[in-house]
Amino acid sequence: MTVAEPLLAVRGLRTVFPTRRGLLAACDGVDLQLAAGEALGVVGESGSGKSVTFLSVLGLIRPPGRIEAGEILFEGRNLIRLPAAARRALRGRAMALAMQDSLSALNPALTIGTQIVETILAHGLARSRAAARDRAVELLHRVGIPSSDRRLNDYPHQFSGGMRQRAMIAIALAAEPKLLVADEPTTALDVTIRAQVLDLIDRLRRERGLAVALITHDLGVVAERCDRVMVMYAGQVVEEGPTAEVIASPRHPYTRSLLASLPSLEDPDRPIDAIPGQVPDLTRVDAGCRFRNRCPLAVELCMQPVELRALGANRLSRCIRAEEVA
Repeated sequence: MTVAEPLLAVRGLRTVFPTRRGLLAACDGVDLQLAAGEALGVVGESGSGKSVTFLSVLGLIRPPGRIEAGEILFEGRNLIRLPAAARRALRGRAMALAMQDSLSALNPALTIGTQIVETILAHGLARSRAAARDRAVELLHRVGIPSSDRRLNDYPHQFSGGMRQRAMIAIALAAEPKLLVADEPTTALDVTIRAQVLDLIDRLRRERGLAVALITHDLGVVAERCDRVMVMYAGQVVEEGPTAEVIASPRHPYTRSLLASLPSLEDPDRPIDAIPGQVPDLTRVDAGCRFRNRCPLAVELCMQPVELRALGANRLSRCIRAEEVA
């Protein structure tokens, strides 16, 4: 899907969790590629498998959850086959995560500076605590926090929401990673602060060739910030392609329904169409299309296995009637 050699390539990823009702595949047969310097938007409603996919990439699936099948190739190495210690060494150093709830993610009992310094020292990036502190000041300055030397001594509750999110990004970037997974990085931020955080991620991507996976519910953010978009539903990728093309001409009924559920600035009186029905129980799904119980185009053939198929250059859709959707 990308011209450059992918930094990250995921093939046939299946991540499962045992439940009382049976085995739940939160991520089922996911393929994706991400090149250095590229921004990939990952969208879908809650429970679609967005976060689980990238927690699997980062090696953060906790037992009894497990990766049941697939490959995760990072710079050509299959991470699933690496020992736990080797994956842990990569996490934070080569791959980093910026989580959506910075107030919960940051330790309220430690200063911002302590948390950045510990990250720097844990990865052996400074010879002394003093050098690590200097590096922490530089990182806070880079992410746009004024008076960085003084604010290093503040606790998370003394930062505004936008500043906490910037501090989270500073921690994620402390080891100069090649991949940043930004999981809903602008949740609960006002419009101005949200733009500042996204501008920061954009700037770092352009300056350092950082690969960014932006997980979000907000298609507007993806339209503005991402080169490509991957749409997920019920644990599967249902559509993928260049963002502008997917938004202008969606090739899956779910993508079209997501776009129809957004308000329009050009036509504020246009009714917002909610998607009818419910997401299927992932412990009871069959091989057919998982969106068929909510899809206006569903036919009997949709009960048969539906593969993700190419629709011309750089477009993929998991729909047997994809040509009729646009």
